Amino acid sequence: MKFNPTKYSLVCCADGHSFQDKGWSLADPECKNPSLVRAEYEQKKFNPRNDLEGLYRYADWLPISRTLKGSCAPVTYKSEALAAELGLENLYITFSGWWPKKGAYMETCSFKETEAYSVCGRLPEDSGKVLVVASAGNTARAFAKVCSDNGIPLLLSIPEDNIDALWFSKPLNECVKIIASPAGSDYFDAIALADKVCTCERFMAEGGAKNVARRDGMGTTILSAVEHIGRIPDAYFQAIGSGTGAIAVWENNLRLIADGRWGSHKMKLYPSQNAPFTIMYDSWKQHSRALVEMTPEQARAAAAEIEAKVLSNRKPPYSLSGGLFDAMEDAGGDMFKVTNDSLNLWKKKFLELEGIDIHNAAAVATASLAQAVAERTVKKDEVIMLNITGGGELLAKSEKQVVYAKPHLVLNPELPAEEIVRAVEGLF
Repeated sequence: MKFNPTKYSLVCCADGHSFQDKGWSLADPECKNPSLVRAEYEQKKFNPRNDLEGLYRYADWLPISRTLKGSCAPVTYKSEALAAELGLENLYITFSGWWPKKGAYMETCSFKETEAYSVCGRLPEDSGKVLVVASAGNTARAFAKVCSDNGIPLLLSIPEDNIDALWFSKPLNECVKIIASPAGSDYFDAIALADKVCTCERFMAEGGAKNVARRDGMGTTILSAVEHIGRIPDAYFQAIGSGTGAIAVWENNLRLIADGRWGSHKMKLYPSQNAPFTIMYDSWKQHSRALVEMTPEQARAAAAEIEAKVLSNRKPPYSLSGGLFDAMEDAGGDMFKVTNDSLNLWKKKFLELEGIDIHNAAAVATASLAQAVAERTVKKDEVIMLNITGGGELLAKSEKQVVYAKPHLVLNPELPAEEIVRAVEGLF
C-alpha cells in the first residue's frame, strides 16, 4: 500500500524556532545552545490508523516517509496479579516484547523495535549511505532485525562484552555489519567508535536521542496506553539508560493535552536506574541540570557491576534543552535507584504474578514501582502506567531457533579515525 509521508515541521526546544526537516535534521543549525528538536505534526489529534499495521497505526505522530514490514505496536493491559500484590487499583502495564497470548509480537523482545521501525521509516530509500547505530545491546538487536528484514545497509557498534545481546531467529542479511569496542569497554566506547566511523561521508549517524524519529517511536508506548485506558495516566514508571523513553512519553503527553480529549494533566515521571550506575539519579537528587562527575574508569566499573547492562549510558541527554531534566521539571515526579538484589526479586515476582519473563531493565522499573508504593509516593487509586520495555525472551527462545551474531571487527576506539574508517569501509 502506498504511504503518504507524514507532514511535520521541527521546533528547537531551546528557543521555539520552527524550521523544515531537510531529511535527517538532528539539530537546529541556528541554535547556539545544546538542544533537542521536536517534531510538530500537522495532525493535532491523536488518530490511530486502522488502515496501517503494527507500529504504523500511530503514523500520524511519527516523522516517517515510508512504512516497513514486520512491525508490532506495544500492548497495554490492566494488571490484576501484580496490582493486587502492590495494592493498586489502576495499574496498567504497557508491554513490548514477545507474548502472543497478549498480542505482543516483537521478535527482538524489546521496545527498541519501536525506535528502529520509526527511524528506518524516516530514512530515505535512496540515501546511498550506511546507517550507523551505537548500542549497549537491545537497540542493536532491534535495528539489526529491521534493517536485515528490509534490506537497509547498517553498521552496528557495540561493546564486545555485550555481544550476547545479538541473538536472532535467523541469520542476518549481508547488509548488516557489526563492529565492537574491546572487552572491558562500555557503551560510551562503542559510541566513540561509531562517531569516528561517521567522519566518513559514506556513513550516517542515526543520532540517538537527537533523532525525532527515535523519540517518537518510543513515545508510542504512551499512545498504546492512552488508546487502551481512554485517558492520560497519572504516573509513569520506566527504567532508563539514556532517559530518551521518558522524554518521548513526556513529549507525547504534551501532544495529547493539546488534543484536549484525553485529559489536561501531565503525568508524573518516575524513571529508575540500576545501582551503582546512577549518574542521572545522583544528578536529579542534587537537583542539578549538570550531570555529576563520572570518570570513564568509574563508569566502566559500575557498568560491569549492574545486571541491567543496557542502563549504562554515561553521556545521556539529560542536561540539554528538551532533555530529561526539563521533562522532569515540567512534569514532576522523582527518580529511584534499584539494587541487583531488588531487580532479581521483582523479575521473579513479575514472572510468577503476570506469567511472562521480563528483561532486567523492566525488572528495575517494576522494583521502582514497589518502592514508590512502599514510600507512598503514589496513591493506590492513581492511574499508573508501568512501561515494561522488554520481555518474553525466554518464551521466544523456547519457541524459536536462536542464532547469535558475531562482530566482524573488534576495534579500539582510541585508534585514529582514518584507520577505523579504512577498516570499516572494507566490510561494505
